[in-house]
This record gives sequence, C-alpha cells and structure tokens, in this order.
Amino acid sequence: MKNISRRNFLKTLGVGAAVTTTALYGCKPKNTVSAEGGAIGEVPTDKMTYRINPFTKDKVSLLGYGCMRWPLRKNANGEDEVDQDMVNELVDYAISHGVNYFDTAPVYIRGWSETSTGIALKRHPRDKFYIATKLSTGRNDPYTRSLKAAKEMFENSLKNLQVDYIDYYLVHSVGGGKDPIREIDNRLYDNGVMDFLQAERKAGRIRNLGWSFHGDVKGFDYMLSLHEKVQWDFVQIQLNYIDWQHASVGRNVNAEYLIAELEKRGIPSVIMEPLLGGRLARVNTQAMNIMKEIRPEDTPAQWAFRYAGTPESVLTVLSGMVYMEHLQENIRTYAPLQPLNEQEYEALEKVTQIMLNSDYIQCTTCQYCMPCPYGLDIPGIFDHYNRCVSAGQRLNSSNDPNYKEARRAFLLGYDRKIPKFRQADHCTECGLCKPLCPQRIDIPKEMRRVNEYAERLKQRKEF
Repeated sequence: MKNISRRNFLKTLGVGAAVTTTALYGCKPKNTVSAEGGAIGEVPTDKMTYRINPFTKDKVSLLGYGCMRWPLRKNANGEDEVDQDMVNELVDYAISHGVNYFDTAPVYIRGWSETSTGIALKRHPRDKFYIATKLSTGRNDPYTRSLKAAKEMFENSLKNLQVDYIDYYLVHSVGGGKDPIREIDNRLYDNGVMDFLQAERKAGRIRNLGWSFHGDVKGFDYMLSLHEKVQWDFVQIQLNYIDWQHASVGRNVNAEYLIAELEKRGIPSVIMEPLLGGRLARVNTQAMNIMKEIRPEDTPAQWAFRYAGTPESVLTVLSGMVYMEHLQENIRTYAPLQPLNEQEYEALEKVTQIMLNSDYIQCTTCQYCMPCPYGLDIPGIFDHYNRCVSAGQRLNSSNDPNYKEARRAFLLGYDRKIPKFRQADHCTECGLCKPLCPQRIDIPKEMRRVNEYAERLKQRKEF
C-alpha cells in the first residue's frame, strides 16, 4: 500500500474546491445547544461548505444526511414506526441550512427509510436536493441477485422516494465474501445487472453511478479495475482518523490506501462512518485533554468531522443525525469547514494511539446484523459495553478504585437499555449474523465476551 504522510495528505488533499452559497430558505435556528449540552453559538444558514462533483458539476454540501437512523415512535398498536413529523422537521432544517445530499437504501430502518425520506423531500423543490440510494442485492437469496430483482428494487426506490431519477445510485456493500471477485461478477455481470445500470445512467434515470465498499482489498481493487470500462462517478468509503492507518482493527481497509487509489483516477469519494459508529464522539478523558489543549470549545465529534471533511477529493461526509442538536452541531462544523492543520493531525495521531489501546468492540451500530432471529439487541449490547469502555469504566479487577461505582453503572445501565431477554446471555451462537457484518466482527465471540464480563460483575468474581 502506498504510504501518504500527514504532511503530504495536507498538501495533496487539502481544502481547495470549497465554496459557500446563500441560504435556501432562511429559517432561524431553534436552539444553540451542542450535543454535549454546551453553547455552540448561532447556526448559520449561509456558510455551508460545498464541493463540486467533477463529472456533473453538482454543488454538493460537505455535510450529507445519512438516513439509516430516522427517529422512531410507537403507533396506536404499540408498534415502532418512523416519526414522520420529526423527520420532516429535521429535513426542513437541514435544507434551510444548506444541506442538500440525502443518503438512504431500501434496507434501512426495516425498509422504511426510503418512503419516509421521500415524503419529507417531496415537500421541497426537486432542484434543492440530491438523493442517493442503493442496489441492496447482496444477500444470499439467489433471487436477489437476479436482473429481475435489480429492476424491481430500482423501480421501487423511484416510487418510494417519489422521484423520476436518482442522483447518486450505489451498488451496496461491495467487497465482502470469501472470494470478493467472484461475488462481484456473480452480482453484477453474470446476470446482466451492470448492463442495466449503465443503460439507466445513459437514459438519465441514474445521474451518478457508484458503489459503497466494505470488505477485502481484492474487491476494492477489482472494482477500480473496471473504471475504464464502467466510468465510476463516485465511491463511498469508510474514513475517520482511526481507519486512516488502522482499519485492520475493524477488519476493513485503511482509508489512506482507499482515498489515494480513488485520487489517482479522479473519482470523488463519499465518506461514511466519520465517527466510527459514534465511538469517536465518546473519547476518554486522556484523549479529550489532548483535544482541549488546542481547541477548548470543540467536541470530539467536531474534530472527527473536520478530519473527514478536509481532503479535497471528498464530495460529502455522511452523518446519521437523529436529534436536532446533532444536526445543528454538524452544520456549524461545516459552515464553513476549518480544515485540520499539521498540529491538529499530530494531536489526533496521539488520540488514535490512546483509542487503539482501549478494549472496544469495533461495532458501528449499522444494524446490518438485525433482526437477530433470537431477539438479541446486538448493536445495543455492544454500544452499552463500548460506552463503558470510553468512559474509562471497563474494570480489570475487583481491586480497581472505582470498582463499586463502575460495576453498578454497567449492570444498571445494561438492564435499563437492553431488556433481559435481548441481552448477550441469550445468544445461541447460530452465526447467522457474522456474514452480515461489514466490519467482519465475530459477533458470537464478542457476545460471549460481553456476557462473561457481565456475569463476573453480577457474581463479584475476579477477572
């Protein structure tokens, strides 16, 4: 892999191409409180940073809205449903503050995301937003790999989103499997799906054709080898300051390599997981102190978003913003972007080393593993465990000075957040979740680890 130094990263991928525009609609912010509860100041409507798509010349907001986690509510029958009123409010606020890229998929939120996103966006002029959705045909069912299924999924996306064309269409989650090259051929070429996608792009119903990457470098390189024949318009990759050179911890590929290979071919990138599933928004005290010495007012999330947005080849950075305060904070971070400097990169290298020495489970809470056939809340279990790690409350011995408080916090929080019948001790190790995880986590193994930790705390056993 090509090694790009931080200094060359700044010079080669620095901030250039950033422009601002006036507000789309001029609404006033409802509050000015950060996700951490501190004052963040005014949320500007006219300072969003934009990047220019080199192929279509789209002016795309650097902050992109990831629609994987829309807020939910209970309906009259006590069942979950998308809170459409809140979705509408979030989308309205985003557009009025310059956000114009919305990313969804047929499989998000149990299949509800496209419809909900379409309802919210339909209330705005079509030229005020770009919509991205995906060909999510990566399951093991042979029918989903057929040309007929691909056509049905594409037509359903148009219908659910209430649009006549898709601005950014992706082949979803490319690069996994034991033989990623064989997987790609089977999914796109053996069945004629690639011919179909290129025909739809030529017809204008797909404006930009790309793919999202999770998996083996062989799959990534193979997809890029098709560029001269296919002409990819963009690629979606995972990039954050941990994954820059340490993605192997999460069983992915270093972003340093991914973005360099895309740069060689002039392909813009869309960034996912800038917070690594929220992990980089919850750094421990030691890491926080390093950040505060340089930018006392900034949150860890702001550091992570500035890192992800600094490379000039990045078209947009996706964030799944369920709460208004998260949306407001992220808008301020990119309105306008203040690119990282050399001192800040060096600080984040120190933070990275601290984070890598932690006992995290590399879960990004993407929920691709859900639903569990035995009812476990897999992302919730891992998230609770990781929060204890990030707070410095992961115990190593009953002699730890904070043993009593940390034990109580873990066990009480576990029962409050995760119903007992959905906790790790109910895992049957069926293994159905393992091939679904983009981070390639051995989920049954990690479930055993969490359960063993919880049982030791319950029984006050030594570690």
